[in-house]
Amino acid sequence: MTTPDLNLLVTLDAVLAEGSVARAAKRLNLSPSAMSRALARLRETTGDPLLVRAGRGLVPTPRAIELREQVGQLVSEAQAVLRPAQILDVRQLARTFTLRTSEGFVECFGPQLLARIEEQAPDVRLCFLQKPDKDSKALREGVVDLETGVIEPSTAPELYGKALFRDHYVGVVRAGHPLARGEMTTARYAEGRHVMVSRTGEDKGPIDDALLAEGVERRVVTIVGGFSMALGLARVSDLIASVPERHTENLRQGMHSFALPVPTDAFTVSLLWHPRFAADPAHRWLRGLIVEVCAERE
Repeated sequence: MTTPDLNLLVTLDAVLAEGSVARAAKRLNLSPSAMSRALARLRETTGDPLLVRAGRGLVPTPRAIELREQVGQLVSEAQAVLRPAQILDVRQLARTFTLRTSEGFVECFGPQLLARIEEQAPDVRLCFLQKPDKDSKALREGVVDLETGVIEPSTAPELYGKALFRDHYVGVVRAGHPLARGEMTTARYAEGRHVMVSRTGEDKGPIDDALLAEGVERRVVTIVGGFSMALGLARVSDLIASVPERHTENLRQGMHSFALPVPTDAFTVSLLWHPRFAADPAHRWLRGLIVEVCAERE
């Protein structure tokens, strides 16, 4: 059996990522003719045209789309293996890291994390981005360095993850709300007016499933896209917000929180990153810092 030329993986990665022979050639510092010859070898090796003409441009074949993520991961891991070991001096590190996270995480863990960064690496800057959806495209494309979230079956399988903390839902009302006094029952909770948090606009969730099992429904009068908005409304009205306890610890200051009268499953919030950053010393340092800060709030 002929040993495959593993150098073709780098070429294939560039071709699939760029979707253009000219751009792939520029990325690899090759001449257009050399890149065309390499593409011809790739087509022969894979038995697929990979890129085909569509008008003035090129589009990937189904086989090329299938290979894109796998090849990118293989090249990234190979580069990490062959990269010389580095001794990181975080005091000299000047870099901006981007963390995509859901509402509440920044308010709860941001101050301690930023203080720790300032102490250890004063020239490092952290950019927090809101997480409007669960799509991992930003991680895969390197637009963000890290992301927090719950690992689900739909999470991209190539991503690495590290558990940060366990969380569960609690009910929250303004100080002086009628529900702040007396025993919390399923009926009292369900009869109130609720603000629901949903990034997709759905009006049902795990709490509604638990209530339905008890034979009751809650009255959702408004839907918002984030925890702080839900708590902001509940703080100045009689609305009831149901939010993750640890994620919203700081946001709930001055409000009355209570255990939900129906059982709901706890969930694990994890830190996620793409394999391209797995061996990066600076990235490893920041990941460790985030894990430490979250652990201290247990």
